[in-house]
Amino acid sequence: MKIVGCDLHTRYQQIAMLDDETGELTERRLEHASGEAKEFYTKLTGAVRVGIEATGHTRWFERMLAELGQELWVGDAARIRAAEVRKQKTDARDAALLLELLRNGRFPRLWRPTAAERDLRHLLWHRQKLVWMRNAVGNQLHALAMGEGLCRKKQLFTKKGRGELQALKLDRWASRRRQELLQMIDPIDASLKQFDEAVNQQAAGTPEAVRLMTHPGVGPVTSLAFALLVGPVSRFSRSKQLVSYLGLNPREHSSGGRQRLGAISKQGNPMLRGLLVEAGHTAARLDPELRQDYQRLRLRRGGSVAKVAIARKLAVRMYWMLRRQVNYTQLVRMQGSSRATLVQQ
Repeated sequence: MKIVGCDLHTRYQQIAMLDDETGELTERRLEHASGEAKEFYTKLTGAVRVGIEATGHTRWFERMLAELGQELWVGDAARIRAAEVRKQKTDARDAALLLELLRNGRFPRLWRPTAAERDLRHLLWHRQKLVWMRNAVGNQLHALAMGEGLCRKKQLFTKKGRGELQALKLDRWASRRRQELLQMIDPIDASLKQFDEAVNQQAAGTPEAVRLMTHPGVGPVTSLAFALLVGPVSRFSRSKQLVSYLGLNPREHSSGGRQRLGAISKQGNPMLRGLLVEAGHTAARLDPELRQDYQRLRLRRGGSVAKVAIARKLAVRMYWMLRRQVNYTQLVRMQGSSRATLVQQ
């Protein structure tokens, strides 16, 4: 087997390759635009294993290696960096470190979704980006309207509200701004409608999403995002690990017998974390236990802290629903049973 430690960049890559049959070590830099990298990997014979750090813009590289029948391992970048104690950092040293970790069996390999799952992630991400754009444009229109004494909140975008907005007498450039903002918001709404239909269809065909949607407040977008971005929950032996993966756990700097906890780490996927907060806010109105917890925390710590805490509880519930293969009704029954209590860690 040929083992390749690859320090991958956007325009080039630095490799350190070991042929375990001959013991030959190869170190070189490969350019991407010239086709040098593709030519190098095409000429390799036998089994090939390539290790890279987790980074963006790697789809073309993964596809190329898959077409050549070569194995790609993607490693945890933070744990790879922690394995190097020296302060000297170069591309050659990074590639050599990756090769050493691969050889010694210490490479921190990450779980990777399938190509189809990654494509569905684009569906969710693009929909979320459109939602953020829609909110940004809508907030500007609200500001224009309120500046003229027109406060309609959500009703501003109804037929009547838009008529009142367009009837406002504005100065030249304010009127131009209103016109272009309204022209921007209509195609965004049309695209969002199409993407919502696509998400609903994909969620209905995903067993994990269907199960999660039995929980009050969890809709197609949140359930599908949880299933795609978390992956198999069997990867997490405890719910605490999932909470940490989502970035909903508190930062901690404890030492000398004193515990110091801060705000949440926010180390996970920002889209899924935001969806869980939104879903948790709805679930707190529909589920009696979550509603009681939310009201108690809101009085003690404030609304923002309470929303994040409910999102964490909701994530733990969704974890157990998939882990135990139960729906919402069964989960509540199990939580209330002394013989089958779910420990929510």
